[in-house]
Amino acid sequence: MQIIIGSEALAAGAVTRYQLSVEYRRVLPDVYVPKRAALTLDDQIRAGWLWSHRRGTVCGLSAAGMHGARWVDCSLPVELNLGHNKAPGGVVVRRDTLLDGEVVHLHGMPVTSIERTAFDLARRPPLRKTVQRLDALANATQFKPADVLAVAERHPRLRGNRQVPAALDLVDAGAQSPQETWLRLLLIGAGFPRPTTQIPVLSPGGRPRYFLDMGWEDVMVAVEYDGQQHRTDPVQYRKDVTRSEYVATVGWRRVAVLAGDRGPDIIARVEALGVPRAH
Repeated sequence: MQIIIGSEALAAGAVTRYQLSVEYRRVLPDVYVPKRAALTLDDQIRAGWLWSHRRGTVCGLSAAGMHGARWVDCSLPVELNLGHNKAPGGVVVRRDTLLDGEVVHLHGMPVTSIERTAFDLARRPPLRKTVQRLDALANATQFKPADVLAVAERHPRLRGNRQVPAALDLVDAGAQSPQETWLRLLLIGAGFPRPTTQIPVLSPGGRPRYFLDMGWEDVMVAVEYDGQQHRTDPVQYRKDVTRSEYVATVGWRRVAVLAGDRGPDIIARVEALGVPRAH
């Protein structure tokens, strides 16, 4: 993807004004992309960084996406740490202090480190959305909460710092989707013991054959979120049937949660299978 600063390209003779108007479209002030190009998340982040005249540091959710976190909403503004507050639509500017070791370079751009990115995400309410975003980052990077807490200790006065320990305590790198995070938090909030995630179900030869989303090995109960593709894709559906049958043969009881299932109903189904709740 060729993303250009219009004034730079004109001054260098790389394009003419006619080419800029006919072959490109403006996505941010003085930032242009080929007219029919579809922008990826990385493209949008680079466009935002070029808008800053290469002075900004990619941060927040944008940094999480650059570190490999999935499920970052491409419709959200690009986040940059920059020395001023003026930003066009599509860009959010933050002015937080970044210390030594809190910035790395990825694809030629300065980006907050994994630990600093996790710290910034952990400070943002609401808590459930925060944990979903941290789960995605942990799944991609396997960051250590202790390293994030060390960043928090260096920034004791930053807004939202008090939420950081609670958010990190709930993080689980085994979450494979925001829905799985939601489901895990629902179960914890209902008083069930914290479930283990990505539980291996072994083949007769002793190797992992399947992995269960979450559950409790002592009572052999699993809870899994079945997405829409599990019902609309015939191939996936057939695989799911084979999987469910095998999981049952080795003693696991499974609660399958679908989109639209109500929290109280899910809790009642889990409790009916003998998972104890704190009273």
